[in-house]
Amino acid sequence: MKTVDEQLELIRRGAEQITPEADLRRKLERSAKTGRPLRVKYGIDPTGIDVHLGHTVPLRKLRLFQELGHQAVLIIGNYTALVGDPSGRDQTRARLTPEQVKANAQEYLVQVSKVIDAASADVRENGEWFGKFTFLQVMELTSKTTVQRMLERDDFTKRFRAEPSVPIYLHECLYPLMQGHDSVEIKADVELGGSEQLFNLMMGRKLQEDAGQEPQVCLTLPILRGLDGVRRMGKSLGNYVGVGEPAKEQFAKTMSIPDDLMREWFTLLTDRSEDEITRLIDPALTHPMEAKKTLGRDIVTFYHGADAAALARAEWEKQFSQRQDPTEINEVQVAASNLTDGKVAVTKLLVLLNLAKSNNEARRHVQGGGVTIGPDREKAADPNLAVAVADGLIVRFGRKIVRVRLT
Repeated sequence: MKTVDEQLELIRRGAEQITPEADLRRKLERSAKTGRPLRVKYGIDPTGIDVHLGHTVPLRKLRLFQELGHQAVLIIGNYTALVGDPSGRDQTRARLTPEQVKANAQEYLVQVSKVIDAASADVRENGEWFGKFTFLQVMELTSKTTVQRMLERDDFTKRFRAEPSVPIYLHECLYPLMQGHDSVEIKADVELGGSEQLFNLMMGRKLQEDAGQEPQVCLTLPILRGLDGVRRMGKSLGNYVGVGEPAKEQFAKTMSIPDDLMREWFTLLTDRSEDEITRLIDPALTHPMEAKKTLGRDIVTFYHGADAAALARAEWEKQFSQRQDPTEINEVQVAASNLTDGKVAVTKLLVLLNLAKSNNEARRHVQGGGVTIGPDREKAADPNLAVAVADGLIVRFGRKIVRVRLT
């Protein structure tokens, strides 16, 4: 069992804010004396089914608490998902149906289990208590805060002051109260969340105090920036790495990030120490390309194992460093009826191979020099180029590579 100081050092790593930290130390000291593990809460709303590396930042911290001997409490927000978290939003979230939430929750738990030990976690759906709420209980819950307090939220304030003002629906004001009440129900000692979640986490402290409980410690973590190095990682932005993606894809995407993103990713997505990270990202000690390969290997190893990580690295080096095609290439069928005298326009070929969604997108990539064809990697620089298509022809579109199968 690690000492309190050792636990605090690990818990602080990568954390943005611990409120109040003195309470966390006191709780850890009491846990060490009594042998009672802290109950560490993290809630997820099953609003989708794709978990990406951005979602894993608080999950990895939850896993750390498990490794330190504490009790992870995972709240599946099947009722809060019906409301929609307004945190970090400049407009109301789309409402989901109970059926959508139920289906998403099952897949979420499968993917989350790649990060935490779900078998030993206390997994609870908040419909367990909210599904039994009467209207009088809802009124009692809403009496715990004020409209003025809700308008202190940065996202609500921005929407209220916007010209023209963006609607703030009353059901959205229920969300922080519901999240806070979850903490009361499971008697949380610590709650984890992203930096935009602090208002909701602090609501939990207030509701616990009103219920006569010791208030939880609020631990927030930074929002992970995506592959572009600018915006938060998100599937809709196309700048994400999925937890369930193949090893080769995870490694290749990691290799595409800007160099100045490496410290953030090493800190939030790996278990390496600060000293190790500093050495790895110092170009005087480690070439940035090698540092990034180490980062990619660390990430892939966590989700797929060391052997898969080594193979993904070798395939990436074969394709990009040695300028060779990967061992395995996806095949796409193309009907011979699309050809005229065995040829087809390069833009149409890219659409037929599902490499581009439209002729205009294909044209942009061709003009940008991102398309090569055949064993000699001939660059297709002319959008009007007629390509001779034979069975087995290899077409490269940025990082994507396919083999033509004529039918």
